[in-house]
Amino acid sequence: MQSSDMKLKIYLILCVGLFFSLNARSQVVALKSNLLYDAAATINAGAEVGLAPKWTLDVSGNYNGWTLSHGRKWKHWLIQPEARYWLCDRFSGHFLGLHAHGGKYNVAHLGNGISFLGSDLSKLSDYRYQGWFVGAGVAYGYAWVLGKHWNLEAEIGVGYAYTQFDKFENSGCGRKVASDKSHHYVGPTKAAINLVYLF
Repeated sequence: MQSSDMKLKIYLILCVGLFFSLNARSQVVALKSNLLYDAAATINAGAEVGLAPKWTLDVSGNYNGWTLSHGRKWKHWLIQPEARYWLCDRFSGHFLGLHAHGGKYNVAHLGNGISFLGSDLSKLSDYRYQGWFVGAGVAYGYAWVLGKHWNLEAEIGVGYAYTQFDKFENSGCGRKVASDKSHHYVGPTKAAINLVYLF
């Protein structure tokens, strides 16, 4: 697991380094917050830089470290870089995206009955899962111009994630019942309603 953690950290450092090196040469920068994550008490921020007339690079990240009532938790951190192709002008109208993602999580007591495409999320009701994930996906979005510096952006994405995790009983400190299990997830990988400020 340590080598996997190291690979994930190197991947994330390379993505952030690429973002800042491109940022130094770009003339248009946007800062954003995902209102859906805000509603879920998840700290988040994103930045997007113009690369060419129809290309941008978007990098977003979020963090949730809270335990809610009744022991419910969806603790995680996530980074998600995305290359975007704008069908008209960048930062306006329709766009297509290709994103990667990676992070860590610790989830428990999330009662639900969701099961689709080989992923049974209802198990999150009965056990605590702690692990890491990496993957990629495609997305479609649209940006509405609200003013000289403000946009509203909606985006939905689907893709793949590989995750490796340990499984624990949900009661008290919870005895570990499985180690180094893996799962291949296919489904939604991105959902955003972003409030965007353009420089």
